[in-house]
Amino acid sequence: MQIQFDTLRITRNNILQRVESLSEQQLNTIPTGFNNNIIWNVAHVITTQQLLAYGLSGLEFIVPKSFIAENRKGTRPEKIYTTSEINIIKEYLHSTVDQLEMDYNSGVFTDRPFRQYTTSYNITLTSIEAAITFNNVHEGMHLGIMNMLAKFV
Repeated sequence: MQIQFDTLRITRNNILQRVESLSEQQLNTIPTGFNNNIIWNVAHVITTQQLLAYGLSGLEFIVPKSFIAENRKGTRPEKIYTTSEINIIKEYLHSTVDQLEMDYNSGVFTDRPFRQYTTSYNITLTSIEAAITFNNVHEGMHLGIMNMLAKFV
């Protein structure tokens, strides 16, 4: 599983580089023809990781439930993210990976009932390992979306 955590960290570092290369206004801009912006995409990948790993395992989220509610699948940015909110999101990029790896390695997910879930990719997740692996695919896709959105802001 170490390769999965390493891949997640590298993807998150690439996301952070994208975020740090843009202004607050650019991060909040929803280009014409799109439904969301770059900073929502960042918050969304954090939210999805929480839902897939912790939610499907019946565990409490590391981030606030309000954060999950605002950024989960099916939502769109309903506000302008402030500098302080952007800084919190940037912190979550690393802290949620560190906590997930620590929890996984310490056995938090062991002997937990994992709720099977079929993704919009039509991949059925049946274990925490499958959820972590699929999450990397999801985050790579959203990094591509962020890079595309950056061309329009």
